[in-house]
Amino acid sequence: MDEAGSSEAERRLGLPVGEFPFESRYADVGGARIHYIDEGAGPLLLMIHGNPAWSRLYRDVVSALRGEFRCIALDLSGFGLSTPPPAFSFLPEDHARLTTAFVEQLDLRDATLVANDWGGPIGIATMRATEKRITRLCLGNTWAWPVNGELHFEWFSKLLGGPIGRIAAERWCVFVNFVMPSSMRRRKMTEAELNAFRAPFRALQARRAMHVFPKSITSSGSWLGDLEAFVRSFEGPAQFIWPENDIAFRESELEHWRGLLPQARVARLAKCGHFLWLEAPEECAAAIRGFARR
Repeated sequence: MDEAGSSEAERRLGLPVGEFPFESRYADVGGARIHYIDEGAGPLLLMIHGNPAWSRLYRDVVSALRGEFRCIALDLSGFGLSTPPPAFSFLPEDHARLTTAFVEQLDLRDATLVANDWGGPIGIATMRATEKRITRLCLGNTWAWPVNGELHFEWFSKLLGGPIGRIAAERWCVFVNFVMPSSMRRRKMTEAELNAFRAPFRALQARRAMHVFPKSITSSGSWLGDLEAFVRSFEGPAQFIWPENDIAFRESELEHWRGLLPQARVARLAKCGHFLWLEAPEECAAAIRGFARR
């Protein structure tokens, strides 16, 4: 914090004081400069966001848990304050290679993965590549298997991962300006919240990171298939915090998870949409706390 009480992230992104009240840290891995926060002490929680977010997504969850846990929340390459390597692909496979290098460089051990959306498969791929560094799964609405051929996912991948989606992402930052607010169920996003998620994408060239993810829903099917096989073999502790009103991941995806991880417990969030860490931070923190203490 500087003399005025603002954090580095607030100054760099032009955010008001208190919007991101954490110390910024950086790790140089694989040609990328990964921004992250490391708050508190105790059992380790590794938090990975999805599209089009950054570590701001976990602000209230970290604030609630850092008195009992060590909370590390990173920005994927090209998101938030993380700088991608030259000519970075933004494919989930390559994000996972960077998060793997990040976990190894920080020598993280015995971590609980907390993630949703693309943070789920990226974190699980990191878990697979770093034996025994991530030992527990506490996942929100996400997936880790091929969805090719499923109309629910195919149309979204082809529309927002195609030329129309590229234009919408680059010209109108559609994932922040439309997808995020329309995905909320309990309340509306405030203008301050929207500005916090718009801020990393002020430059048009930064918006490509958002467009690659929807295309990868189907184009990365083979990689997702490998992850499914790994998850099926996982016998460690697992829990889902499942929002019941997400338009992306539905009851059918939760049932698929039950088949892969029959040992997992489920905490349901009624009338909650896709961005559960924003909509229900107190309930999410309570569920994480109860799971990680067991």
